[in-house]
Amino acid sequence: MNIEKIRNLGPDELVHQQRDAADQLFRLKFQLKMGQTSGVKKMRELRRDLARIKTIARERELGIDNTPVTNAAGAVGPKQEAVPAAAPKTAPSKKSSRAVAKKKSAAAKKKAAPKKKVAANKSKAKR
Repeated sequence: MNIEKIRNLGPDELVHQQRDAADQLFRLKFQLKMGQTSGVKKMRELRRDLARIKTIARERELGIDNTPVTNAAGAVGPKQEAVPAAAPKTAPSKKSSRAVAKKKSAAAKKKAAPKKKVAANKSKAKR
């Protein structure tokens, strides 16, 4: 279903469409589980339609108005909304996290290496 058609529905019609879409989706899921149909595309469309209907219902509940605005000439055009500016990206640090991790692991290997040699020497001394 088209988003404009959903927006033009009244509150009662919107509730009816939501129940109808949910019912159809339930039946299609049931048929799919029983192996009677392979309507995956239809199921996808029903899920999207149901989400659109719920979105419009929630917008109305919150008082968000996304209806088309008419200009002076009477033509219908999209509503202009302010788009928030994107947050500036922070500059990367001089050392990347991989380089720091490599240095830490190399230092850990150097510290671990003498301990292994000492343990090997002790086992030789016991023999």
